Amino acid sequence: MIRKSLSNLLSFKRPTESVEEMGSRPLMMPFSGGGCDRCGKCVDVCPVNAISVSDEWTIDLGKCIFCMDCISSCPGSVITEVPAPLYALRREDLIFRESDPPRESEGTVDAEKAGVIGSSMAIRELDTGSCNACEAEVSCISAPHYDIGRFGIKIVASPRHADMLLVTGPMTNNMWRAALETYEAMPAPKAVAAMGTCAISGGIFAEGDVFGEGVKDTMDVDLFIPGCPPPPERVILAILKAFGRQ
Repeated sequence: MIRKSLSNLLSFKRPTESVEEMGSRPLMMPFSGGGCDRCGKCVDVCPVNAISVSDEWTIDLGKCIFCMDCISSCPGSVITEVPAPLYALRREDLIFRESDPPRESEGTVDAEKAGVIGSSMAIRELDTGSCNACEAEVSCISAPHYDIGRFGIKIVASPRHADMLLVTGPMTNNMWRAALETYEAMPAPKAVAAMGTCAISGGIFAEGDVFGEGVKDTMDVDLFIPGCPPPPERVILAILKAFGRQ
C-alpha cells in the first residue's frame, strides 16, 4: 500500500493531457447570429455591460463573465452558445457583431519576442486585485495533468527572471505602482498577457477602485486570454499558439 502511494507521487505515473485533448474542450460564449429584434432584454440582464444592440447585436468578450443570463433572457431565443476564440492580440479583436462573428485566433505576438522567448519561457504571474479564481487556474497549469513544463515553460518567482508577465485581476489603484515596478524589472524583450475578464477590462470590478480599463491602460499587452476564469488548457494553448509553438 505504501509503495503504491509513493508511486502515485511520480508525475510520469499520472496521465498528462495531450495538446489535442486540451483543445477538444472549447470555451462557449453567447452570440446572436441574426434575428435580434433589439428588445434590449439581454442588455438589461448583463451585469458587466458587455452587450449592446444599438446598430446591431454586439458583444464585448473582454467584458463578458460567461454567466449566460443573456441566453435565458432572450424572448426570441436567438442568442446561443458558440465557441469563443482562444486569444486576441488586440483588445478590439474581442468585440463581435452579428455581421462580424467570433472566429478562431490568428497571428502571433511580435516576431522579435516570439523568436527570442518562444521556445523557452519563464512566466511571472501577477495578481493585481483578483477574486483568486484565475490564480486557482494558474496553479493547475504546472500540475502533472497539464504540465506546462513539458513545453519549456515555467513559473518563476521574480520578474527579473521572467520573459512574460501573466496578469490576473483588475488593475486596482493599490496595485498600480507595484505592477509598473514589476514590469520595469523584467529584462527585454518582455511580453505581457492579460488573463481573464478582469485583467482585460476590469470585469465586475470595472466601476470599483481600479485604474483604467484593465491592464492595457498600465502597460502594453501582447496577448489577451478571455474567460472568467480561463481554464488551464486555454491558457496553455493560447501561449503556445500566440508564440508560434503550434
